[in-house]
Amino acid sequence: MTLGTGIPKEGDLTGVSASSKVHNVSKSSYDGAFNEMRSNGQIRNLYENVHRWINEQGVGTLLSKTEEAEALFRRIGITFAVYGANSDPERLIPFDLVPRIFDASEWERLSQGVAQRALALNAFLKDVYSNGEILKAGIVPESAVSHSAGYLDLMKDFNPPGDVYTHIVGTDLVRTSRDTFLVLEDNCRTPSGVSYMLENREIMVRMFPELVAGDAIQPVNSYPQLLRRALEWVKPAKCGGRPSIVLLSPGPYNSAYYEHSFLADEMGIDVVEGADLFVDGDLVWMRTTEGPRRVDVIYRRIDDDFLDPAQFNPESVLGVRNLMDAYKAGGVTIANAPGTGIADNKAIYPYVPDMIRFYLGEEPLLDNVETWRCSEPSQCQHVIENLSDLVVKRVDGSGGYGMLIGPKATAQEKQDFVERLRRKPEDFIAQPTLALSTCPVLVEEGLAPRHVDFRPFAIVGDGVELVPGGLTRVALKDGSLVVNSSQGGGVKDTWVLAS
Repeated sequence: MTLGTGIPKEGDLTGVSASSKVHNVSKSSYDGAFNEMRSNGQIRNLYENVHRWINEQGVGTLLSKTEEAEALFRRIGITFAVYGANSDPERLIPFDLVPRIFDASEWERLSQGVAQRALALNAFLKDVYSNGEILKAGIVPESAVSHSAGYLDLMKDFNPPGDVYTHIVGTDLVRTSRDTFLVLEDNCRTPSGVSYMLENREIMVRMFPELVAGDAIQPVNSYPQLLRRALEWVKPAKCGGRPSIVLLSPGPYNSAYYEHSFLADEMGIDVVEGADLFVDGDLVWMRTTEGPRRVDVIYRRIDDDFLDPAQFNPESVLGVRNLMDAYKAGGVTIANAPGTGIADNKAIYPYVPDMIRFYLGEEPLLDNVETWRCSEPSQCQHVIENLSDLVVKRVDGSGGYGMLIGPKATAQEKQDFVERLRRKPEDFIAQPTLALSTCPVLVEEGLAPRHVDFRPFAIVGDGVELVPGGLTRVALKDGSLVVNSSQGGGVKDTWVLAS
């Protein structure tokens, strides 16, 4: 996710009346993209109340409200720090106040498809760490697993409580037409962004109660309770009563620390760092002022490499020594399980529809984006020959880094990528440049279209549950297809209407 300080400034507010009607700013670069608010030039029914409210408020009032919302985010402390050269650890994620809306039937289709993928991905993780039946069947190449940096030999032949490997799955979806939703990628390690889903709604309710009250919007605030219940269900074998749960964070200098502390508070659990925990025998304990307290479930928000210096990176000061020993002995549950990074790998992504058929005996409810696997010579050659029309991504990449957007790349950038593809083709996949759907955002001239994606969050325990909503990310740069906050993207509240 990324941060910014507000919506783009495209002009001067001088002379703009607070009552002036908000008009639409047309952008030719968005021709062909499905418009979430308008269809055939008409406002879609589910956006009628929002459109009416926007015109009643006027652009001046709404821009002023955007500044108020930013001040409220800052006062609450909702930051997503980005560290590095010329970075500001206190920057805010840009928030656009025009909501993205789904009707009940759209949500039913999406939620069922996401739940189906979550089940199949968990089955895949269990399989590759046990008998590897999908590998033996030739459906997924063994090399795609063995070459993945996310694969952990240490997890071989170990089944976590409830056979749940990835307890929280964030599935990134894009829309290319009224009826076409595609899965862009699955996030099975430590998916982030749910706190912004919750806080975006809270900001909308606090600042615009008359708007939120105008539609039967399904609530999302049950997420922390659903997550806690799922984590309690996967308590370890050596826990007899109600489990004690903590959230393990790298600490306040981590970019997502606000989310860590927010979720811990909402769930009624402690947020801890590695130094707060220790292992004694097969059990994990938390240091407190009243003496050691048993910990049964760890919702970890640190990467595998830093979890246990005795097993992974010996220089890590973020994890807990001998944690993996206690985990494998049944003394503690780690969510999401170590080794789930295989399912995040983009070299595995093309096979998820086949996983659904193999493990669940069902047809996929949501399609993948067409994908070329550069590890296969013929497909790699196709990518090289059509680089100007494709998006090329590292199989282990995230955050919008390390990828090439062919239509926007310079000749030198494309040549550099050709050399990288020829040198290590197995490190890349490629996909077509999609006409992602657009939602209106507020700019100083009125409403302008910007490309969006959508990340709902599936919670896996005794079944799969989703709250009716998710995180809508928006590419605030005009014409950009990159929605990641680390690349200048922002967020919107996402509404699912009850009927």
